[in-house]
Amino acid sequence: MTPTGRRPPEEVARAVLDVVAVMDRLRSPGGCPWDAEQTHASLAPYAVEEGHEVAEAAERGDRSALREELGDLLLQVLFHARIAQEHPTEPFDVADVAESLRAKLVRRHPHVFGDGAVRATAGQVEADWERIKAEESTGAGRTDPLASVPANLPALARAQKVLRRLRRADLIVQPDTPAASDVAARVGAELAELVARAEDAGVDAEAALRAHVRAVQERATTQP
Repeated sequence: MTPTGRRPPEEVARAVLDVVAVMDRLRSPGGCPWDAEQTHASLAPYAVEEGHEVAEAAERGDRSALREELGDLLLQVLFHARIAQEHPTEPFDVADVAESLRAKLVRRHPHVFGDGAVRATAGQVEADWERIKAEESTGAGRTDPLASVPANLPALARAQKVLRRLRRADLIVQPDTPAASDVAARVGAELAELVARAEDAGVDAEAALRAHVRAVQERATTQP
């Protein structure tokens, strides 16, 4: 590894090829019976779980855990890609996944890969990313700004993403005021207001709540 922590490309490629080969053996005849039985649907909960564990390790600043959790998340990518190879009419593999990602990154970073690239601020880059993404969605026949918001996101994260998408599309929606007797609806409305405050302040509401809960847990476990 170089002093900057960057391995030579051929070393990176070899490591990725090695783990792809391990995944292939696990999924192939004579491999692991459990792995052989899995489907995209059966693996979906694990992808969600591993994503949360990556976020938790990153927020804690635990580099050892982050390295391990990123490996577990990579496993989900490789596992899904390996299963996808077996589709009878629309197969794809990890190379297709990587190529799609490469093309997207190049397409959405015209300030880096385009002709006559110019300097851009982080805010301008984010705005361009969303603009290009919206143009791609429109070209694919999708005009709903909320179409790509996953339904199984944690509630606070989903609320903040929905709010951000609606604001960018200049679609301000004001739901009916909950009845005083509907406690659940009123709590939901109050949480939505907190999410809006977080968005206005540039705060990730989901991460903020995770940090608060961690602090509560740590204090609870250290008290005599």
